[in-house]
Amino acid sequence: MRTATRLRALLLACALPAAAATAAQAPAPVEFLDSGKVVPTGLPFSEAVRAGDTLYLSGQIGIEPGTMKLVDGGLGAQTRQAMDNIRTTLEAHGFTLRDVVKCTVMLADMARWNEFNEVYRGYFSGRYPARSALGANGLALGAQVEIECIAVAGAGGR
Repeated sequence: MRTATRLRALLLACALPAAAATAAQAPAPVEFLDSGKVVPTGLPFSEAVRAGDTLYLSGQIGIEPGTMKLVDGGLGAQTRQAMDNIRTTLEAHGFTLRDVVKCTVMLADMARWNEFNEVYRGYFSGRYPARSALGANGLALGAQVEIECIAVAGAGGR
């Protein structure tokens, strides 16, 4: 019985300081971010939200930075511009494409999946983020693609 009592006391002695240290750590502040480099100001959403080491990007469509005008050239051009906009947003907040761990892709026409992938593939060097994709009817501004991402600081191995 004495061994069990000693073991319990030892476990408590180890667990209490760790629990107190964890409780004393304040949660990371949540920051609502707008760099003004891609999305025009005054829209009712943040371009990104940082919670600790994680950056959540709002969906990006293929707009010319600072405007609400889609680039000309169809799905391929819109995908390139959306990915460039994502890169610009990430870099404005201290992240890179290598930090992206998850993307959600919305395509106006799922039959054009391969065309989308040809462009998307060029933005990642063999380390592809986890990804979901779905067909969507009625993307903003009549866009053919929208992409949202989650990035984690240091995921790219800096």
